[in-house]
Amino acid sequence: MAWVIVGLGNPGDKYDSTRHNAGRMAVEYFAKAKNLNGWHEDKRSKSMTAGGMVGKTAVAVVLPDTFMNKSGSAVAKFVKSAKAAERLVVVYDDLDLPLGKFKLSFDRGSGGHKGLESIMRTLKTKKFVRVRIGVSPSTASGVLRKPEGEKVILNFILTKFRAHELEELKRVMKRVADALEVAVTDGRERAMNVFNADA
Repeated sequence: MAWVIVGLGNPGDKYDSTRHNAGRMAVEYFAKAKNLNGWHEDKRSKSMTAGGMVGKTAVAVVLPDTFMNKSGSAVAKFVKSAKAAERLVVVYDDLDLPLGKFKLSFDRGSGGHKGLESIMRTLKTKKFVRVRIGVSPSTASGVLRKPEGEKVILNFILTKFRAHELEELKRVMKRVADALEVAVTDGRERAMNVFNADA
């Protein structure tokens, strides 16, 4: 059974390089790094998909072209059961982590992320892998400076990364791509042990 890796974000040029699209950007980077070719529009799921082999493992990558809070409807076309969901990885932006950090987890809550809530609600399970990519600012000493208040947060996640932040994100995306490769070839436990230790 193939692994399904989903990068969350909002569709359309105006959301390119915004913080809320960090997951989508990371999965695009992974697909390019691992030569998963043949991007095409899947009208049934309203998403862009590609696929191929990572080592000896079949992998499908999915970028929903629905808005974030409707991500579940796209993912449900590829993940047909709770058992299949255990081979699902969802990559997304997280305000609880500073830019430059990422974390893998399994069978956890949504942390208030609308895209994740939509997937959990649609699939009726929490038992899938998440890769949370930090997008919040931090102080020079590394203390998280998470935005506060609904309006401030919305403005923050929909603004584009600055040039120096994109450089930082590229470094993270390289490590995320390595973590995804380990997850699909050696299993989620191994990926969490290796990459959460140095996160």
